[in-house]
Amino acid sequence: MPRAATRQRKQSFIRRLITPAIAIAALGYFGFHAMSGELGVVGRAMIERQVSELEAELAELSAERQELVARVSLLRPESLDPDMLDERARLNLNLVHETELVVLRPGHRYDMN
Repeated sequence: MPRAATRQRKQSFIRRLITPAIAIAALGYFGFHAMSGELGVVGRAMIERQVSELEAELAELSAERQELVARVSLLRPESLDPDMLDERARLNLNLVHETELVVLRPGHRYDMN
């Protein structure tokens, strides 16, 4: 009985490097974008800086809102503050008391009725 002939090829040097080269290229691509992309390590510092700026702005606006809420609560009919009422009436009606001193600022436009 004749033996079956087998033919084996010796793998070339370049053929053995194809798979590792593709893997290294993929790792390099993803590594580069992980470091320098918009959401990468470099971009993370920028995002954290924006977060801290927005948190500071939020704290400032919250304080301003609390101040406005307190001022509005003084104008409610249940707890009307006479000083606040007087201040708002003078501002809206453009009136002053006869014993008060009025200081006009230069560069400011005043409506005279």
